[in-house]
Formats: sequence, C-alpha cells, structure tokens
Amino acid sequence: MSIIVQLTDPHIRVPKQLAYGRIDTAPYLRAGVASIKALRQRPHAVVITGDLTDFGRAIEYAHFKELLSPLDIPVYLLPGNHDDRQTLRDSFPEHTYLGQGPFIQYAVDIGPVRVVAIDTCIAGESGGSLCTERLDWLDAMLQKSQDRPVIIAMHHPPFRTLIGHMDDIGLIAGGDVLEAIVSKYKNVERIICGHLHRAIDARFGGTIASTSPAPAHQVTLDLDDAAASTWMLEPPSFRVHAWDARSRRLVTHLAPIGQFEGPYPFHDNGALID
Repeated sequence: MSIIVQLTDPHIRVPKQLAYGRIDTAPYLRAGVASIKALRQRPHAVVITGDLTDFGRAIEYAHFKELLSPLDIPVYLLPGNHDDRQTLRDSFPEHTYLGQGPFIQYAVDIGPVRVVAIDTCIAGESGGSLCTERLDWLDAMLQKSQDRPVIIAMHHPPFRTLIGHMDDIGLIAGGDVLEAIVSKYKNVERIICGHLHRAIDARFGGTIASTSPAPAHQVTLDLDDAAASTWMLEPPSFRVHAWDARSRRLVTHLAPIGQFEGPYPFHDNGALID
C-alpha cells in the first residue's frame, strides 16, 4: 500500500501576524503536521497543493519551512495564487523538482503512484489558467505515464464548485481542454486540488476531481451565487490517498486534524460490549 497525504492552503504569514485580522494560521499547520505524524500508517509522502503562504514573502516561507520541519518524509510543494514562484524556489533550494522555468510543474513517483503536478497560477491574480504550453506538457507527461496509476495535483479545481465567489476566481481558462486530455488516460485515478478550503468531489474527464479542507479556516458552505465571500473555523482536516495494490484502485479518506478520544474496542474477549 502506498499512502500519500494531501495538505492544502495553510496560508502562513509572518510569525504572530493574524490573517484577516482574526486568525493565526501557524498553530493550525503545526497541529496538522502533528496529526500527520500520528497516523497509524506512516505516509510515504505529503503533497501540499498551494497557498503555502499568504503573500509569497521570504519570511513567510521561512516560517512555513520551520512548521514543516517535524515531518521526516518527502514533502512536495505546489504554488497557489497566494504564492510567489521564485521566492518559493529560493526558499526551498533543496527541492530541485521545483525547477527554474516559467511554471512549477513536475512528476514524481511515490511507490507505484506517479504524482503529476501542473501549475494553474497567474502571477498577481487570484484566478487560475492553463495555457497551451502547460496543457501540452501535461499531455506529454500522461502519455509517458500509462504504465502506472496517476494522480494529477493542481491548485485551482477544474470544475464549478457552486460556491459563487470562489468560482469567480477558479480555473478561468483551459478547463475544457484539460478535461479532454484527462479523458484519454484511464489510469488517471484522481485530480487533487486546493483553493476551496472544503472537501468537494466531482466527476471530471472520466475520473474524480476533488478539493481538500485546509488546516485552519474553511470557506463557508453557501451555494447562493450572490453570497458574500466569508470563511469559518469549521473542523480542519486533510486527505489521505491510499493506493491498494490488491484491488488496483486509489482509496481516499478524510482525516481530521486534532486529538480525539479513543480508539475503544467494539468487543471484549469476543463479546459485543453493550
């Protein structure tokens, strides 16, 4: 079994600085890291799908790096619309997969699973886009990866979530072409995304596309197109994607962040406990 944790949208700021004047996101990421380390099965890697920091500043990336330091497994980073590509690269020089081109795109093998990361960001803008260059790269990479299960990782989800103010800054170009490309490759097990700070799933290109909750604040669940842009302190969590070699399918769990009572047995010496 190969286990990949997806964490997303930590939005780390300068130490002790509050996001939106209300929330220090750092303790939430620290708790998320602790919860990953407390998993009963040790993950093989963590993939963080963007908005690593809130303003893409070097001091924020340094803080983010310190918060991740307890993790002793590989960590793979993607930029979100709150990040700065070059500052991210400069802050993590040991992460050579980040490259030096105009986009941060790469493929890594985590056990039998290949994670293909595609860059959806537009510098200085909240919405995302997939241009011909990025889509051609993805198509070529998927063509080379047909011998193994693939997870595509990206920041902006390629589907309408029905949360209007977030769809306004979602993937505003390239989604239709992306869907046509993905539909050609039956080994694409999942498209994993961030940006929405919620657990959302949709069929897309013959596979499942999903977003993940954040370790701190969540986007308010309101499907009214005219709803205001708001957030809530709902329970944080992360995704656990496990490749089951026996059934040859990817199984995804939602894991809460925090400490909880248990586990307690359902049975005592074979007898059901009332």
